[in-house]
Amino acid sequence: MINCSLGEIEAKFAQIIWENEPISSGELVRLAEARLGWKKSTTYTVLKRLCEKGLFCNERGDVRAAVSQEEFSTRRSEQFVNEAFDGSLPRFLTALSRGKKLSGEEVDALLKFIDENSESGSRG
Repeated sequence: MINCSLGEIEAKFAQIIWENEPISSGELVRLAEARLGWKKSTTYTVLKRLCEKGLFCNERGDVRAAVSQEEFSTRRSEQFVNEAFDGSLPRFLTALSRGKKLSGEEVDALLKFIDENSESGSRG
């Protein structure tokens, strides 16, 4: 099971890996120093933590994503909806759109999404 909770600094570091993978651990240390001001030990500590969360693999000094950035975002979104709205997509959308009128384009996009993703395959 992948742990989808990342702190701000972990998220910035993960972004560096996703943008550059596969990447050698040495190059990752250089990028983390340049972009985040980290020392080598900090880079390896945070990398180990993200590997333990199931996001990345560090095999013989080669760092690769175990989960793509897109898959991570999908899982994190699902986790949020499950935790905050008991898994109810309608409750989430209601909260998201509260006090805001949807444009015709947004309504069309939502109806298309519903048609493509409903169990019956069609609203009508």
